[in-house]
Amino acid sequence: MDFLIAGGRVLDPSSRRDGIFDLLVKNGKIASIEKNISAPKNTAKISARGCWVMPGLIDAHVHLREPGGEESETIASGTQAAAAGGVTSVLAMANTKPPIDSPQQVRFVLRRAKETAIVRVYPVGAVTKNLEGKELADIAGMVKAGCAAISDDGREVMDTRLYRRALELAKAHRVPLIDHCEDENLSMGGVMNESSLSAKLGLRGIPPESESVMVARAIFLSRLTGARVHLAHMSTKDSVDLIRNAKKNGVPVSAETCPHYLTLTEDAVQRYKTSAKMKPPLRSHKDQNALLEGLSDGTLDTIATDHAPHDPRSKEREFSQAPFGIIGLETSFALVHQALIETKVLTPMEAVRKMSFNPAENFGLPGGSISKGAVADLAIFDPGISWTADHFISKSFNSPFTGRHFKGKIIMTIVGGSIVYQFGSSRTQ
Repeated sequence: MDFLIAGGRVLDPSSRRDGIFDLLVKNGKIASIEKNISAPKNTAKISARGCWVMPGLIDAHVHLREPGGEESETIASGTQAAAAGGVTSVLAMANTKPPIDSPQQVRFVLRRAKETAIVRVYPVGAVTKNLEGKELADIAGMVKAGCAAISDDGREVMDTRLYRRALELAKAHRVPLIDHCEDENLSMGGVMNESSLSAKLGLRGIPPESESVMVARAIFLSRLTGARVHLAHMSTKDSVDLIRNAKKNGVPVSAETCPHYLTLTEDAVQRYKTSAKMKPPLRSHKDQNALLEGLSDGTLDTIATDHAPHDPRSKEREFSQAPFGIIGLETSFALVHQALIETKVLTPMEAVRKMSFNPAENFGLPGGSISKGAVADLAIFDPGISWTADHFISKSFNSPFTGRHFKGKIIMTIVGGSIVYQFGSSRTQ
C-alpha cells in the first residue's frame, strides 16, 4: 500500500532533520520527504498533524520466550506488543527452552518469525552450549544461519578464558557480544539491591559491584581482542564511569540501560513487590542519577527494554522465589517521553537516536533512518494523548507500570510500508 503521511514533525537522527514534513511511502520505502507533497492518485493519506514521525524503534534486548516459554510469550504475541510500542525490530535473546545455541535453533526462530511475527526479529545466538558457560556454541554456524549477535543473557560467562575466545570468534565473524555483566558468585542468592533497605526487608542483596566488576572485565577484554561488546541493562554509577572512560580511550564498547532503571529505584520494591523484581535489580538514587547523566553525555548510547515476560502464577510467589524480570515493550517510549524528554534530560531527537539509529548502528541492522530510499519502518507518536497502562497486548502483565498514567502514545507503527499497529480511530482518509 502506498500512502502519504502528512504534516507530522519528522525526527530523523540519521540526518538530524527535525521539522514539519510530508512523507510519501511507495513500495515499502520512503519515496519523498518534502514540506508539501500532493498525494498521487489512489494514494491513502494519513494525517500526522500534531504528532511525531520517527524511525521505527529498534529494541536491542527482548525475551520472546519461544520456544519453550509460550505460556508467557510467543514470537507472535511479543511482536504484537512491540508494534504497540512503536518497535519495528527486536533482538530476541537466546535463553529460550531449549536455548538458541545452534544454527538449527537460529533457523527455527527465523522461520517462526516469518510465519507469525509482525515486526522484524533478529535472533541472538548463545555464547555457550545450553547457556552453561562450559563450552562454546557454534558461533560461526549461528552467524551464517542469521543471528545478529551472541549472548548468554540471563547468565554470565564466568570463565574468562572462554569469554576471551568467544570475543575472538565474535570479532572474526563480525558480530557483537552482548554481555549480561553479572559476577554470579557475588550476586548468588540475591534478590534486590544490597543496601540498608534490603537489610530492613530481610532480603538478600545483590551488590552493585556484581555488575561493575564484569563491566571492567568486558572493557579490558574488548580492548585486548578488538571485539565489539555491548553492555546490557546497565544499572550502576560505577558501570557508567567505567564505560565513559573506555569510550574516551577508544575501546569498542556500546552500552544500554532500560526505562525502569531511569524511572524507579529500589524503593519501588516495597510498593510493587515482585513486579519490581528484576536483574540487575533497581538501584539507588545515586545510581539512577549517574544513569541519567550517562544518557545525557552519550556514555549510554542505547535505551532497550529487557522485556522479560513471566506468567502470572510465577510472579505471585513470595519475593525470594519469584522470577526476575518485567515486560516493557508497550510502555518504553511513553516512559522515555515522560521521564526524559519532558524533563529535558534528553531532547526528542536524542531519545529517538538512542532507541532507533544507535542500535541499528551497533548491530548493523537496517532502520533507524527516515531518508529517501530507506525502508519504511516508522512509528507515529502523539504527545497529546493521555492514557493509562491498564491493558497489555503481551501475554504477560508483570509490569510495575500497570495503572500508570501517561501523556503521549504511539498511535501507528509501520513495518516495510505496512501498517501493523493502529491505536484508536483510523487516521486513514
